Amino acid sequence: MATFHNRPDDRYWMQLTVIFLLLLSSPLMAQSPLELTDVFRLQYAQGPQISPDGRTIIYTLTSADIQTDKFTTRLWSIDSDGPNHFPLTRDESGSYSSPRWSADGSQLAVAYTDGDTHQLLIRSGQRKKFKLLVALPAAATALSWSADGSQLAFSSFVATEPVPFVELPAVPAGASWAAPARVIDKMIYRRDGSGYVKHGNNQLFVVSVLDGNLRQLTHSDYDHNGPFSWMVDGSAVILSGQLFHGWEHAPRNSNIYSVSSDDGTVRQLTDGDGPETDPIISADGNLIAYIGFVDDKRSFQQSDLYVVSSRGGQVRCLTTDFDRSIRAPRWSADGSLIYFLYDDHGVGTLGSVSLEDFSIQELVTNIGGTSIGRPYQAGSYSVSQDGRIAFTMTDPNFPAEVAVQQGQQQPKRLTTLNNQLFEERPLATTERFVYQSSLDQQPIDGWIVKPANFDADKKYPLILEIHGGPFANYGSRFAMEMQLYAAAGYVVLYTNPRGSTSYGNAFTDLIDHNYPCEGDFQDLMSGVDAVIERGYIDSQRLFVTGGSGGGVLTAWVVGKTERFKAAVAQKPVINWYSFALTSDAYNYFSDYWFAGPPWQTDQTKNYLERSPLSLVGNVTTPTMLLTGEQDYRTPMSESEQYYQALRLRGIDSVLVRIPNASHAIVARPSRIMVKVAHILKWFETYDDR
Repeated sequence: MATFHNRPDDRYWMQLTVIFLLLLSSPLMAQSPLELTDVFRLQYAQGPQISPDGRTIIYTLTSADIQTDKFTTRLWSIDSDGPNHFPLTRDESGSYSSPRWSADGSQLAVAYTDGDTHQLLIRSGQRKKFKLLVALPAAATALSWSADGSQLAFSSFVATEPVPFVELPAVPAGASWAAPARVIDKMIYRRDGSGYVKHGNNQLFVVSVLDGNLRQLTHSDYDHNGPFSWMVDGSAVILSGQLFHGWEHAPRNSNIYSVSSDDGTVRQLTDGDGPETDPIISADGNLIAYIGFVDDKRSFQQSDLYVVSSRGGQVRCLTTDFDRSIRAPRWSADGSLIYFLYDDHGVGTLGSVSLEDFSIQELVTNIGGTSIGRPYQAGSYSVSQDGRIAFTMTDPNFPAEVAVQQGQQQPKRLTTLNNQLFEERPLATTERFVYQSSLDQQPIDGWIVKPANFDADKKYPLILEIHGGPFANYGSRFAMEMQLYAAAGYVVLYTNPRGSTSYGNAFTDLIDHNYPCEGDFQDLMSGVDAVIERGYIDSQRLFVTGGSGGGVLTAWVVGKTERFKAAVAQKPVINWYSFALTSDAYNYFSDYWFAGPPWQTDQTKNYLERSPLSLVGNVTTPTMLLTGEQDYRTPMSESEQYYQALRLRGIDSVLVRIPNASHAIVARPSRIMVKVAHILKWFETYDDR
């Protein structure tokens, strides 16, 4: 056998190879724009849970699996001062969720699901691995520790056997008959994202940490969902629910209840006229904080923070004069403060309110980043006993990362989950600006997304991207869809037109029982005009798209103007009359977005006038409809009506149906690609360069 020795030229080529590989990994090579498949490279943090002593943060790392086309979740741990960043779980299949520390920090519980396998896992003391606490027939949600760490409460679905409406002859052995009829006799019979409602309810369970003994505390025909909070002495679990007959007719009415951990006895603690949710008990066990409002039938109402004695009784509102909608309350360790999240001008913010004088303080900003497709509000936080705050931080340059802040110190970002991707791909830049609506000079927030290597001396096509809701908000947050549009060479404009949240009651009330309206239209067109005035937009190359409420406004816009070259209305409402009677939330819209049902004579005209279908005779813009085939929120029939009307009029149009997709089209990673690719292709088709 011959022996080969390295010659000088061999070493030379080896050195060149090493240098070449180093150059490939260098940021200097970051020249190619984002691609559709980069969706599968994105990662983001969710639900950071800081330990009671403030030393360790456990969070859920969400990433996309290119083989299974699913988002998967793993648990990671990081010290709150930065080092020791490592995975707690490494399984290739299954997902971990809801990590929760016990009150003393000695135990960590987590829910695990892999197909039909559902488990509660626990890690104690210095153990590095989780052990099985209990196996379950259905997934566990809303995990909550008792104060002494001896029990865990959670919610899980318990199926019941339906009583057949008719008795049919048995199917002969070996025969293949058609599937049986589905008999629907409940008001709420399907929900977007989960399909037809199964027989059964979410029930409250308690499991002993010592021996895994499992007890089902509730057995009624009502859902018992989280979050849960334990009485300090472990005698009861506090929850919000609609545990009353006729709840289907009261979509905005819920109360706070206590459920005995001994025998499941239910006691109602509040009886307000409106939603009362997210109860959490103070460390001394005397007070329950919760979120709610008094329902007055407006289209949208801001949530306030309330407290009530843990025994029930008189209720106090702590945020009467605070003109923002709040969520996710948490008590401080000493019970003097209650933390909460709110959005302000499109920025996720953490605040606190003092129980002594009701003063409110802003603590942390730029919370969010868990809505990676579009820049919606989202995000979460937790607080240690010494007041350290762990939260998901975002800005337009990165999705949610883990960050920590203590006192008046500057927040510290602990993770950089997408560094490798963003070193290889130059990102678009995002600029916030304020303009005035031509209708009434109302100030409107807008954001301009400019392609990487933007040149102000060039002329760019513009995409107006409209948010849904309509009671929601966009903001200074990372958005993969906006980035992909910009990577294709477009400047993107997104705004918060009237009705958007995070601006106070008066701003949302501008579209109360009046959506869509002339105000929406003028707010959006004024934003387009403001960007054109900057000089780098080709005013003959304008495009418009939006989803859900943004789909409504897209169809509304092309019914009122011919200035856009092409439009894509994603999952829109086209006809309020039909929508009100086909949406999965049909028990809500007629009562809150209108003053009565569509068949009520004095309301029929209002339903029609606010429907984009009423303007279809004006449309000349080539329009794509893009909707999930299993969308039960804005059903496919809405898109079909518009498509067929446009076709009857001879307008260029196409209907894109996404198989097995609900209203949340991008619930699977590849559908972000599908959605963006179809929109860009449609715009390219009608772009006169």
